[in-house]
Amino acid sequence: MAYRYETARADYSDLASGAVLHSAPGMPAFPVRLASEIFQRALALRGGGDQAVVWDPCCGSGYLLTVLGLLHRPRIRTLLASDVSDDALGTARANLNLLSEPSLRDRAAELADRAERFGKPGYAQAAEAAERLARRLTTGGGPLPHQLTRADAFDPVQLAAAIDGHEPDIVLTDPPYDEQTSWQGSHRDKDLPAMMSALGAVLPPRTVVAVAVRGRRVPAGPGIRPRQSLRIGTRAVALFTAADLVGADRSPQR
Repeated sequence: MAYRYETARADYSDLASGAVLHSAPGMPAFPVRLASEIFQRALALRGGGDQAVVWDPCCGSGYLLTVLGLLHRPRIRTLLASDVSDDALGTARANLNLLSEPSLRDRAAELADRAERFGKPGYAQAAEAAERLARRLTTGGGPLPHQLTRADAFDPVQLAAAIDGHEPDIVLTDPPYDEQTSWQGSHRDKDLPAMMSALGAVLPPRTVVAVAVRGRRVPAGPGIRPRQSLRIGTRAVALFTAADLVGADRSPQR
């Protein structure tokens, strides 16, 4: 199934990883156009016009959530981010802190200073991009509240603490796929079905859970069927509700 919302190819260069937004080795960036498409599909599946609380329980560098915040500020009330890796959380904090105009202006000044000191046009272009993102964020509604927590994606107790009284409307995540990233955590079976089971234990039934993986399909577990699915390039995406994750038959299929 092709793009339904992001049907035109837009210029997302201002959001490139490693320019205005921070990057780190081993923390791949997610395709911006696909992120926007998944988010808008999740919003439509959720229904209603209220701003959404969006959570990524495998946030990594925080790039995916930060991009969504900058692109869709009017539609988002709060971002929740969690990960078990302390290294990832450091980069995620730097990215999520860019979701305010003063922080983006500071980032623009930092990049402009680098351009002057090192004579590299790329820094000057990134500084201009930071200024544009600052204006976009302000026009879209201003600073975006966010919460960052260390949590094991397989541990329902830690996941419940990560959302800390919030009721996520949308979970959107790009979990590890053992290329540049790999699973960490306490569960003996470190895989997507184990994470989905943990999420189902802590989320309200109406929450939309959108998962993207590398491969032909999203291996959510026996008996779990997505409400929607799509494939774009090398990635498969599936959208569920949390009720699907709780009520599914988890016995092995025959």
